[in-house]
Amino acid sequence: MTPLGYHHRFEAAPADAPVAPPLLLLHGTGGNENDLITFGRRISPGSALLSPRGDVSEHGARRFFARLAEGVFDPAEVTRRTYALADFVIAATAHYGIDRTRLIAVGLSNGANIAATMLQLRPDTLAGAILLRPMVVLDQPAPAGSLTGKRVLIASGNADPIVPQDHPSHLAALLQAGGANVTIHTASAGHNLAAADLSASQHFLSQTAK
Repeated sequence: MTPLGYHHRFEAAPADAPVAPPLLLLHGTGGNENDLITFGRRISPGSALLSPRGDVSEHGARRFFARLAEGVFDPAEVTRRTYALADFVIAATAHYGIDRTRLIAVGLSNGANIAATMLQLRPDTLAGAILLRPMVVLDQPAPAGSLTGKRVLIASGNADPIVPQDHPSHLAALLQAGGANVTIHTASAGHNLAAADLSASQHFLSQTAK
């Protein structure tokens, strides 16, 4: 732990780059705070990058919340960890001078899942999100009006062996209940990142920055 609550990496926005929304990078199971730095810089060269390390260990693999089995979660655990991460985001953005009203989460797998639960439970924390290979963790709609004006990209893989095929559309509906503008992009891919995710994320951010 650090004084802000999570081990993390921060990179300020390059001084000579076009202004872009700051990104919150959330790695997948077994990753760390370095995993998505290159991806984040490629999709948005002008962004400040805030990348925390998951504080839960599953047999040595870092995650943002525990699971009972593959695809099985304890709602109380998920809620507690979501609130803890949201509190970190609020503290860290204030510490580094990041404009949280423009903060976009970019999460992969477990990182995408906690970004989604932040939208459901702590919608004030984020301006939007890129969710790469998410599944439904909390099967509850976002409160009406809580996500109005927020844009979300759900990037799924049509050959993903982990995420059930109906989850992207179901998650979209849960977020749309709160007023989110949700786009689903399906790549010819499995659970890992593909080139199509890079281009879809770049396009999403180019529209978000306007």
